[in-house]
Amino acid sequence: MTEPSPKKLKSSCLTQLKNFTVVVADTGDFETMKKYKPTDATTNPSLILAAAKMPQYKDLISKALKFGIANGETIKEQTEEAMDQLVVLFGTEILSLIPGRVSTEVDARLSFNKDASIAKAIKYIKMYEKAGISKDRILIKLASTWEGIQAAKVLEQEYGIHCNLTLLFSIYQAIACAEAGVTLISPFVGRILDWHVANTDKKSFEPLKDPGVVSVTNIYNYFKKFNYQTVVMGASFRNTGEIKALAGCDLLTISPKLLEELDNTNEPLTEYLSVKNGKAADLEKVDLDEAKFRWEMNEDKMANDKLSEGIRNFAADSRKLEKILVDMLKEIK
Repeated sequence: MTEPSPKKLKSSCLTQLKNFTVVVADTGDFETMKKYKPTDATTNPSLILAAAKMPQYKDLISKALKFGIANGETIKEQTEEAMDQLVVLFGTEILSLIPGRVSTEVDARLSFNKDASIAKAIKYIKMYEKAGISKDRILIKLASTWEGIQAAKVLEQEYGIHCNLTLLFSIYQAIACAEAGVTLISPFVGRILDWHVANTDKKSFEPLKDPGVVSVTNIYNYFKKFNYQTVVMGASFRNTGEIKALAGCDLLTISPKLLEELDNTNEPLTEYLSVKNGKAADLEKVDLDEAKFRWEMNEDKMANDKLSEGIRNFAADSRKLEKILVDMLKEIK
């Protein structure tokens, strides 16, 4: 009897990672989810914009446009309703493919408007419930501005709506989220690396010394050390080295390209992040209020730059998606 090859005896890096960490698909593409079987999935305006341009999603666009026409009078109203419906339709389709939760993002243009963010989140939840989906399977995604974090606090405490705070680059953003009792945060690894490559003399880093990896490790350890219930989902990866260096993080959201690379390699993974390591970390508790939050963000050029840039870019993609829908609405009329 022929012995199996050594490669077949070993689990892929992706399979090993799933033993330590909940793997989340960072995509709006349904085929990717079918292939890699993530537990959860996350979307944002950029991912939905990319998916909306693919022919296989024409039916969803058509449904969203019909909804917009039925629920709005002016082109502006119809476009907003169609946008909201499209977001929920994508989320609904994704939930039919995964066992866990989908993150649905509130328009980045509401990032500094607490009340409008709350209203939009509640609207999304009602639309999902109308489609037969429980709010327990939805994470409302908000930018980690002070206003976004306070909106999440209200949604969590008063409405029982779970939130995912995104565009997070600083330990102070993370602490504010944990103090607000949000369900989950998405600290961005690759964008922190991008900033350091662009703004310092150092152009490459070993995975464990990657500034994005160091940031997420510190946040994870702080949360475990001080018994916060908020979970950490590392996001925005540039390479599989960053992902492997964060094995053990509560969740990691990974793009299709990097999911494929992890699935096609099989070296042993080390669980670098654990509750035990977090408890043992030498960290001091931080007292944080709005004034300190704003000051620390102002002092951290990287976090300030990347938060602002991320909001601008998501807003730009929302406008592009809106324009596509406006043009289609005008054609129908």
